[in-house]
Amino acid sequence: MAAFNYRALDADGKESAGIVDAESGHAARSTLRSRGLFPLHVDDVAQARQPGSHGNSRFGPPQLRAAELCLLTRQWSTLLISGLTMEQSLSALLDQAEREAVRQVVAGVRAEIVGGYSLRVALDRYATSFPMIYRASIAAGEKSGELPTVMSQLADYLEQRSALRQKTLQALLYPLIVGAVALLVVIGLMTYVVPQVVTVFQQSKQALPWLTRALILLSAFLRQFGWLLAGLIGAAVIGLRSALRNEDLRRRWDARLLRLPVLGRQLRALDATRFASTLAILVGSGVPLLSALDAGRQVLTRLPLRDAVGEASARVREGMPLAKALGQTRQFPALLVHMIASGEATGQLRPLLERAARLQQTELESRTVVLTSLMEPLLLLFMGGVVLLIVLAVMQPIIEINHLMR
Repeated sequence: MAAFNYRALDADGKESAGIVDAESGHAARSTLRSRGLFPLHVDDVAQARQPGSHGNSRFGPPQLRAAELCLLTRQWSTLLISGLTMEQSLSALLDQAEREAVRQVVAGVRAEIVGGYSLRVALDRYATSFPMIYRASIAAGEKSGELPTVMSQLADYLEQRSALRQKTLQALLYPLIVGAVALLVVIGLMTYVVPQVVTVFQQSKQALPWLTRALILLSAFLRQFGWLLAGLIGAAVIGLRSALRNEDLRRRWDARLLRLPVLGRQLRALDATRFASTLAILVGSGVPLLSALDAGRQVLTRLPLRDAVGEASARVREGMPLAKALGQTRQFPALLVHMIASGEATGQLRPLLERAARLQQTELESRTVVLTSLMEPLLLLFMGGVVLLIVLAVMQPIIEINHLMR
């Protein structure tokens, strides 16, 4: 039995859409008619994963958001632990899904399972929704017979990663808001307030201070060419994003970012936390170390760190311990390397990887809080200094006029 997307009209002419299970497209249409619906379009859910298909998915296969994947995994693990079969758990998830894309993905996976494929193969059909670590862990769980446990570990991993992302965004939100508001205030002063005040000085035909003349020129430039400047900045951002699609250029860019004093350490710690968490869950799920390294390599954002894991994987394949192989790359924090060495020596690699990930995450969160706490007063001081210069440029001619009148 397969799953089909449909669009149909009811007796009142109201259009509805959803998913129906049937043996074939003809059977799906018959089922809809038995419900009092007039089918307009019926399409196999499995086709929605193919880009360019003519189903409901107009722009390629449906994709789960990070929060949706996290919630789906937690619900899935709970259903499996309670004793439901894979098909029953997927049916329950389909009933609980709210967004249409989630329903399509769950229905497609269930259709593959009913068709006789393994869960790993079914998830591979939707690789954009289920990352490599997810699919590798599922494969290991199926092989070991511990799929409910592995699914629960995956849910914990996704929740921790989501929590780290939210904390980072929350810490950066206030400085970004302050900066945006201050920038808008300065632009308003320069394009509206300053021109009205400056016309008074220009009519007086007095010699203006250099700071006032500079402010007048800058204000005129912003009013005449501000749109062009904004367009150039936007084009530069788009051009940079396009240029970074070149792997060699992006590798050099990432290498420079990692060498920066503060930001580089932060980015390195963030990737190291992801890497340690990924290795912990994969090794704990029974995935071979080389396969775990390959999956862990794909969760890294910075290309120099990816290259380092590739080099370490090659050395591990030749028989070198993982800690020594990673240490030779000199790309990962010493804490992570020492924890891995202790795990290899004691046979407790997974617990120590989890501990390393927790320690690095705690350090990352603390450093983020400190940096954002410093950014707030520095940003306020900088923008206050800009406003002070504007005020001085406006007040200097007024002060000189008062002196002349005396």
